[in-house]
Amino acid sequence: MEAGILGRIRVLTGDITKLDVDAIVNAANSSLLGGGGVDGAIHRAAGPQLLEECKTLRGCPTGEAKITKGYQLPAKHVIHTVGPVYSRVDNAPELLGACYRNSLTLARDHQVESVAFPAISCGVYGYPLQEACKVAVDTVCCFLLESSLPKEVVFVLFGENDLKVYEEYLASLAA
Repeated sequence: MEAGILGRIRVLTGDITKLDVDAIVNAANSSLLGGGGVDGAIHRAAGPQLLEECKTLRGCPTGEAKITKGYQLPAKHVIHTVGPVYSRVDNAPELLGACYRNSLTLARDHQVESVAFPAISCGVYGYPLQEACKVAVDTVCCFLLESSLPKEVVFVLFGENDLKVYEEYLASLAA
């Protein structure tokens, strides 16, 4: 993998709602009306205006993405994408890849220079972390090869074990 591309990717653990980036990605459910996990945390941190704007979007199909303002978040935008429920679909890798690609396309189209992703579908949607990591990183790298925006992609992971999976995979690409 081209070193310049890998230099545009960071991994860390922490609270995605507190990151100083242009956009954060919400691993949303198809209603876009809030839920548990990252989705609930983003809605709580952004304030009630986020829910009001999400109501106007009329949901989002799996693999697609929609953008809203960030409201009370440090991020200017929230990009909502709906990941696949791993056990319910045969084409989980394609749908998960579409989540990242469509989110990055929205980011680029809105002149977003920095975007942060959670590990989409890895929580209650049951996607195995190592498989999801490969889809996420490979999709992001392919997108960044063809686009100057976003300039930086951050993967914000739940804990040290998740971080290690991403760090090891990125190191294997750099080798």
